[in-house]
Amino acid sequence: MNVLTVGGAMVDTIVTIASDRIEQMKMLNAESSYLLLEEGIKTEADQVSTSTGGGAVNAAVAAARLGNATSTIVKLGQDAKARTILDRLTEEGVDLRWIATDDEAPTGASVIVSSHDRNAAVFTYRGANTKLEAIDIPAAAFERKDLVYVANLSNQSADCYPLIVGRAKAAGARLAVNPGVRQLTARYDDFWASLRHIDILSVNRSEAQALMPRLLQSFGEGGAPLAIRSGEPTPPLAKRGLRNGGYEMSLGKFLGALVKLGVGAVVLTDGANGAFIAKGHDLYFREAPHVVAAATTGAGDAFSATFACYASQTDDVARALSAAVLNAASVVKFVDTQSGLLTLEALEAELQRAPATTPSLHSWSI
Repeated sequence: MNVLTVGGAMVDTIVTIASDRIEQMKMLNAESSYLLLEEGIKTEADQVSTSTGGGAVNAAVAAARLGNATSTIVKLGQDAKARTILDRLTEEGVDLRWIATDDEAPTGASVIVSSHDRNAAVFTYRGANTKLEAIDIPAAAFERKDLVYVANLSNQSADCYPLIVGRAKAAGARLAVNPGVRQLTARYDDFWASLRHIDILSVNRSEAQALMPRLLQSFGEGGAPLAIRSGEPTPPLAKRGLRNGGYEMSLGKFLGALVKLGVGAVVLTDGANGAFIAKGHDLYFREAPHVVAAATTGAGDAFSATFACYASQTDDVARALSAAVLNAASVVKFVDTQSGLLTLEALEAELQRAPATTPSLHSWSI
């Protein structure tokens, strides 16, 4: 396929700290945990490394390794970090012609602190990532594209979201969208208006809960639980549902509402608890395989981009879900977001072994 990714580009500094050198605090009645840094103390790190990241760059590398002709629209500064990103994309064979630069803002950067559960704390400076404008979104970039993958957009860049959607659909491309919480809250109206144009929507649990307020207005809270058959696992998210501001919505009702609003397929990831895919009246679930995680950053990008590529090529939701689960599981074995991304040949080999190594697929009607 011809794939275009749009969104952010970052240079990540990853700090890995042994669990006995930094404190962790978990809340008993909330879904939060904290890494505690002691003021005025130097904390010894196991490793400090630098790599490229960002939603659009991670997705571009994933798509390119899966054998797709890939290009990307991101905005960089005029600095050494930009050169790092350009060199990385060149190594992966990604077309650079649509990459824009900003004269003032530096390239985006982040510091990732990984310890304990490896669910990293991230300090982000978005820089040029917030500066996309209409001139950076030319119609020519969308010509002859089979798939347009839109990663998280923020600030001024999020204002371009309706234009990106319009360009993708005018070109006849399949549209996959993986928004962030900031986009879903600060630019909700634009996102709501685009739902009927989205072929694949990918969200994690936090992003799904950010979507709830508008859905509650149209569909109300509550909803029937999934009809779990005897002997089947009960996914934690299917049991507890989604929650926001004291309101609750069952998993089936939430996913069904988005499908009714016109979304072609909804991907909902829940970290190590597995992932759900809703398409039409069918809901699929696959548990995540058990792996020893070096870091969890980048797993969502790997999952969403892999699912979008496979689903766009075959319309086989079950196979796309299996491929996405396996590629994400490979990514978390590494501290950066791209080293674990599999080539098409390697991922196909993993899929051949999947019946013996991957938890089985489950499905229900919603």
